[in-house]
Amino acid sequence: MSLNVNDQLHVLSDLLSEQSEECCGSISECQQIKRLVQSLMSKHAIQDEQLTQLLPEIYNYGRKGELAQNLDEHITSNQQNLQTWINTIDTLQ
Repeated sequence: MSLNVNDQLHVLSDLLSEQSEECCGSISECQQIKRLVQSLMSKHAIQDEQLTQLLPEIYNYGRKGELAQNLDEHITSNQQNLQTWINTIDTLQ
């Protein structure tokens, strides 16, 4: 079953929220974040300009998290970004 854009945004928000709240995560979560963002960008279905501009930042967050030596530190250092991204996504749902 394929996810529509709203479903993808919901899953993305959930992943980012969980990492933000717990200040920890897994490489597979970072990979999932990257895949979701890639899919959203390829569909050109996001009408919100602010979110469209943030998607590459979220993708880079996932990519850097996937490669990070200390993933928890990567998440902690991005707390402010995570909150901005979550708030932006949640206003669209």
